[in-house]
Amino acid sequence: MTTENAPEQKITAKAPWREHLGDVPFTLDYFQGSVYEAVEESAKKYPAGIAFDFMGRHTTYRELIRGIERCAKSLRTIGVREGDRVTIAMPNCPQAIEVFYAVNLIGGVANMVHPLSSEQELEFYINESESVTVVTLDQFYHKFEAIRQRTNVVNIVLASIRDALSPPVRAGYMLTEGRKMKKIPADAPVIRWDDFMRLGKSCFWNYRVKRGADDPAGILYSGGTTGTTKGILLTNLNFNALAQQVLAANPMYRPGDKMLSAMPLFHGFGLGVCIHTILAGGGRCVLVPRFTADSYAKLITKYRCNYIAGVPTLFEALLRIKSMDGADLSCLKGVFSGGDSLSVELKKKFDKFLYDHHSSVQIREGYGTTETVTACCLTPPHMFKEGSIGLPFPDTYIKIVRPGTDEELPYGEEGEILLAGPTVMREYIRHPEETAQTLRRHADGLTWVYTGDLGSMDSEGFIYFRGRIKRMIITSGYNVYPAQLENIIDAHEKVQMSCVIGVPDEYKMQRVKAFVMLKPGVVASEQVKKEILDYCSKRIARYAMPRDIEFRTELPKTLVGKVAYRQLEEEELAKREKKSAK
Repeated sequence: MTTENAPEQKITAKAPWREHLGDVPFTLDYFQGSVYEAVEESAKKYPAGIAFDFMGRHTTYRELIRGIERCAKSLRTIGVREGDRVTIAMPNCPQAIEVFYAVNLIGGVANMVHPLSSEQELEFYINESESVTVVTLDQFYHKFEAIRQRTNVVNIVLASIRDALSPPVRAGYMLTEGRKMKKIPADAPVIRWDDFMRLGKSCFWNYRVKRGADDPAGILYSGGTTGTTKGILLTNLNFNALAQQVLAANPMYRPGDKMLSAMPLFHGFGLGVCIHTILAGGGRCVLVPRFTADSYAKLITKYRCNYIAGVPTLFEALLRIKSMDGADLSCLKGVFSGGDSLSVELKKKFDKFLYDHHSSVQIREGYGTTETVTACCLTPPHMFKEGSIGLPFPDTYIKIVRPGTDEELPYGEEGEILLAGPTVMREYIRHPEETAQTLRRHADGLTWVYTGDLGSMDSEGFIYFRGRIKRMIITSGYNVYPAQLENIIDAHEKVQMSCVIGVPDEYKMQRVKAFVMLKPGVVASEQVKKEILDYCSKRIARYAMPRDIEFRTELPKTLVGKVAYRQLEEEELAKREKKSAK
């Protein structure tokens, strides 16, 4: 056990939620092995069970373990050793899963990055992690080759989506997606996936490295509390504890249940919840390599998925998909929203959508940070409070303090959200000062993550998220929280979704501006703008009122599907600078 899981009596942190957890236990006994061993345990119990489906082809747990072991032997053969970092830049596909667990099996650390990142970003991720090997798809080869000389990468392994497809689907893929790919030179200094996997035949023993709970398993990237991209080093316990916590928080879960795994592997939500939790729990992942709302909708009904998880924009998109008309969603046991704030209005709309499609569940909002892999708090299945992001997971503590201090605030008062528990990261790699600022040990015996998020807690332990401290708008000396305004605007009958930002203002410091995406069929006009502003004036204080509304057919998204409010802020700043230049 780590310090975070010391005997309960040594921890003095308050836990008012303890009496309201229902069937969810307050504490758990955590698996002390590696992430690979957690999946290996599932394979021993359910060897013939299906581990994942990919574009019409399924893989059993027995086949998954064989693939991981072959991949591990091949990694050893090309020189990857204990402690080495391997960059994995792949979508949700079978090879990516095999590589992630194979790197763990040989004692390496998986550096998870988005394959659509720019060349400059990829160079940063590789050098920041000091990766020696890169595994990616053939369609991304040219980006990696362009930066290779500026890194210490020894080998690039190229996989292909077509290699994971059944023959009929492969033929169709090559006639469509395959034809779009830029040709790779025959003498390119790379190892093709099939050749790579054959190399494992030369490795007979000593490829397994025993790793424990506190050993590093993966690196994920986040802006952290400062907005600067940093690598977050996570341990085997971090991932395995998350898996056990998520399963404990969902007592209706059964081995063999299906999760629609659309959230990407480079994101804690995708890797931690949609993949590792399910595989460690003997479940079945339906892999989605490239998300579109249409494909997502089709897969839910085709596979009769039991769980779906995503960011709020995903659920907003599903409301507009015609193919969902008349769909039967009675198969759903859990619908989870995370990664961004779920507005009260979007929750109401999607809950009605679920009810209208024969589902017996409602959407459950969670909250977390990449510093704790992903979620550490979730709305319980038996108890809901409007606007709340739920209760902490087992062995996870949350408290609200005066920002930047350890002074705990009374129930109902807003402050900075702090987190503690077995999923707390080891460190920001190569950033010891920021690690020390973010991870602080308190007198209660716990190490707390200072999230940089604003929120409050009620007397029953339910948490309420307000937004990023840095996203708060200060106008005429008043604090304005964008998420609160977005909730109000989204409730208007003609609004599909909104995003509120602060725009620099000479007199007020900042003024409030709203970007609005109207519902299908509603035409943007000055009259509609006036209607929305009139509606807002009755519900929003004068100092917080949007001074301008700009209509957009779509709102910009981040790589994981969140609304990219920073992009809108940058656009406004560029407009201001251009105007000043004139």
